[in-house]
Amino acid sequence: MDYMTTKRECKYAGKCGACQTLNLTYERELSMKMKKEITLLGKFGHVEEILSMPCPVRYRNKVQYLFRWDRGRVNYGLYRSSDSGLVHVDDCMMEDKEAAAVCHTVRRMIDKYNITVFDGRKGLLRHVMARRARSTGEIVCAVVTSAGAFPNAKEFAEDLAKRCPGIRSISRIINDTEIPLWMNGEETVLYGEGYIVDELCGCPFKISAKSFYQINPAATELLYRTAVDYAGIRETDEILDAYCGIGTIGIIAAKEGCRSLVGFDVNADAVRDAEENAKRNGLTNARYLCGDDAAVVRTLGERKWNVIFADPPRAGCDRKFLDFVGKAAPEKFVYVSCNPETLARDMGYMKKHGYRTERIQPVDMFPGTTHAETVCLLSKLNAKQHIEINLDMDELDLTDAEKKATYQEIKDYVLEHSGLKVSSLYIAQVKQKCGIIERENYNKPKSEDAKQPQCPPDKEKAIKEALTHFGMI
Repeated sequence: MDYMTTKRECKYAGKCGACQTLNLTYERELSMKMKKEITLLGKFGHVEEILSMPCPVRYRNKVQYLFRWDRGRVNYGLYRSSDSGLVHVDDCMMEDKEAAAVCHTVRRMIDKYNITVFDGRKGLLRHVMARRARSTGEIVCAVVTSAGAFPNAKEFAEDLAKRCPGIRSISRIINDTEIPLWMNGEETVLYGEGYIVDELCGCPFKISAKSFYQINPAATELLYRTAVDYAGIRETDEILDAYCGIGTIGIIAAKEGCRSLVGFDVNADAVRDAEENAKRNGLTNARYLCGDDAAVVRTLGERKWNVIFADPPRAGCDRKFLDFVGKAAPEKFVYVSCNPETLARDMGYMKKHGYRTERIQPVDMFPGTTHAETVCLLSKLNAKQHIEINLDMDELDLTDAEKKATYQEIKDYVLEHSGLKVSSLYIAQVKQKCGIIERENYNKPKSEDAKQPQCPPDKEKAIKEALTHFGMI
């Protein structure tokens, strides 16, 4: 079928919340995504034509179905688009059929094993996840439950594996949070070794039930090959792979040959997988750290890097990490993002650190939706070759100290790091205390004896921290 000019007919369109663009041809969907990318990122440079999928259906290698006990019966399915209710889906045209079959089989086994379903307060079963490896066909399944007893769990898992021969691993993951699809709880392997293996860009990767792995393997190869091509790895390069997950981008890049590879991620399970994946791929010069941005940045110190990859969650990179990148001054910063809004924000911030955007390449990772992935190459400006001038007239009268940061930037920094709101008047008072000369008549009282509120000690301390951060004191 020619999906470029033909709509993808789905009987759940408008009911299920997973897809938003099935009322469009694939050609129009791609055009809409390009418009969004250009609107948000075009100010940084030329946006390349989006890399599309040859067949924009059946691409999702990860399938998840929610369970809910409601008024005496089991509700089972995907989120409804209009509210938080569920839509029962027999066959989703975007899902891998074998992975989906595992989830449907779990539903049919509930009565046999007397498994209760969570109702918001009590009950066992909350949701089921199945992921299928494209290269090997192996399936990993996670049955996500509350913390209650799970009678005959091993027997249940063995029965499920017999019914679905592609299964290589089944785990139970405990979720006692209010987040229905949360999967970071305690894991118990009920069947198999706890992972599957898939091949990506010629490299084998171990994937555990709780580890992040892109849902579209064909588009992922386009995405990662683009990122690695942009990096242009050399044998002498020191590589940092930030938000590394199971190590995919960094390992694919390091296989080209490099001096060293360091990766970090906040997910301990993913970091363990990354360590094993480096060994699987014969890398002896790779090491991995577990922690959030702030903790890892402190650990890494002031080490220099030639190439830094970043593939953060939708919220984008932490400011502390971007400041770290600015100080580390890699020749190339390759940023992979699933959210062009936060990508644009972070690209703008890196411009202040002397980086310019060289390449912008969208990749259609999520056909049927309004979302796409984007790879950006940012390079450090050569100060001897580039001088950019973009001044407002008012800035021509700034002192050297004032040029370091605007009043609004100081306010934003204080709010972000201390939770305090400070006024321009308080900032001016602290500047005066620190010996920073203000422009004539700036924030001055209307008369010499006018009474002004004085900056409280806690806000003064927070403002001084901001002034220190911006190099003003």
